[in-house]
Amino acid sequence: MDAAASVHRASFDERLPWLTGLHTPAEDRWFYRQRVFPECSVWGAIENDTLLGIIAFREDWIDQFYVLPSAQGKGIGTALLEVAKSKADSLLLWTFQRNNAARRFYEQRGFVAVRETDGSKNEEREPDVLYRWVTS
Repeated sequence: MDAAASVHRASFDERLPWLTGLHTPAEDRWFYRQRVFPECSVWGAIENDTLLGIIAFREDWIDQFYVLPSAQGKGIGTALLEVAKSKADSLLLWTFQRNNAARRFYEQRGFVAVRETDGSKNEEREPDVLYRWVTS
């Protein structure tokens, strides 16, 4: 759980530096222990005893999806995403509008933007976009 929280924080801070410091490492660990693991199926990519990426999903939703910056571009995210896709007929996920790398990643793998918001209803107050994937 703690390793998943660390992957989350490292990836989040790398891609969204303007939101760095929103939560402490202790808050991240609590979130994964109390919310993510009890509510989601969680899969990880591990190499040499190091967690490189995680995906947490539940019925129709990807809740958390992070790959360490040093491990990005090596197929880990694609493999984790395929796990979630194999368990569902459709999936929804949110990402921030300014996270262009994530948006490209999702769009290249069949996700389509279906809604954008001004961010007023998310914790970060950051404009976001809802993506949807449907099995073909």
